[in-house]
Amino acid sequence: QVQLEESGGGLVQPGGSLRLSCAASGSISSINNMGWYRQAPGKQRELVARITYSGRTTYADSVKGRFTISRDLAKNTLYLQMISLKPEDTAVYYCNAVGPSGPTWGQGTQVTVSS
Repeated sequence: QVQLEESGGGLVQPGGSLRLSCAASGSISSINNMGWYRQAPGKQRELVARITYSGRTTYADSVKGRFTISRDLAKNTLYLQMISLKPEDTAVYYCNAVGPSGPTWGQGTQVTVSS
């Protein structure tokens, strides 16, 4: 069993930056891939960025060049560095981990981009 806890969301002005963190605990060794998803009001949850066990990264086209996913294996923590934020980035951001038993989700953290 894996547990995930996100932090770092908040209110930021357009053009600003935020860094989200996701602390993982439990059966860490069973995790294959981790990622960040987001869900805006009235929209489906969508993939933002993903990192595989080997370190390969994937990004949604809408965030390429602005968001960076990374991890600190010693701290069992996943990060999402976000720069040049836009109002359309406003959403609840969820951390995701995939292991042999399937996906695990965090509780989400709200990111609001507004002036």
